[in-house]
Amino acid sequence: MSTSVLFDAPGPRGRVRNHLLTLVSVVAVAAVVYGIYKGFDAKGQWEGKIWQPFLQWETWEFYIIPGLIGTLRAAAVAAVLALAFGAIFGLARLSDHTWIRVPAGVVVEVFRAIPLLLLIFFIFYLAPVLMGGGDYAFMAVVVGLMLYNGSVLAEVVRAGVQAVPKGQSEAAYAVGMRKNQVMRLVLLPQAVTAMMPAIVSQLVVLLKDTALGYIIAYVDLLNTGFKILPARFFGSLIPAAIVIGIIYVALNMALSYLATWLEGRSRRSRKTAAKPVTPAVAGMGEGAA
Repeated sequence: MSTSVLFDAPGPRGRVRNHLLTLVSVVAVAAVVYGIYKGFDAKGQWEGKIWQPFLQWETWEFYIIPGLIGTLRAAAVAAVLALAFGAIFGLARLSDHTWIRVPAGVVVEVFRAIPLLLLIFFIFYLAPVLMGGGDYAFMAVVVGLMLYNGSVLAEVVRAGVQAVPKGQSEAAYAVGMRKNQVMRLVLLPQAVTAMMPAIVSQLVVLLKDTALGYIIAYVDLLNTGFKILPARFFGSLIPAAIVIGIIYVALNMALSYLATWLEGRSRRSRKTAAKPVTPAVAGMGEGAA
């Protein structure tokens, strides 16, 4: 029987205790779910008439699908920009030049510390002042997501490169490579594999954070499905919340599955000595990663 390096395998009494705790947990969760079900049933939330709109194609065509497209559009654009922002500023923080490293660190720390909702509000209300009247909801959501998540990804990039053992770069310098060649050909290929779980985790956060566009009336899944739709079909607020929640869960699970597949493929095709990187906590300093 194999044993873990972190703790001893449980004995017969330990296994019985674990099974009992598992059973109690399952019963407790089932009781909570049943309680929620009964509460909704008492309020008539399972009646067919309030779920009927979600069985009609018009509801999906005019409300849910346009909102889903808005969410995916904002998430896709913000993800590309955040990855570019994170790569540029993450590598800038590794620069040997103080005039590059220090300003990059200030930018990352500032935008990582500001609440995302405040960033979105600031951009939404500042844009008309600078560029005149117009609808800046999409821009505010995308730029806010880019600045906040890009700053977190910058720390992930910095930590990923630093996670590669120094012997890798020393060996590259020993064979005559320049610094940009060492970074591009040796460090980054290994760091990407180590960074992948943290990058995907942050992209999942980014996808969920598109829902903050609801506050400034951006046409996303939460706005159309949880605000406009219940106003059109009275009494469907709880069903709308359940349906929208399931869609968000499905999107995040699909993204996580794609990331797992990409990580597995990357690890099969590339060897790395770097340890996996975890996302840095906002507000922590240079040594946090």
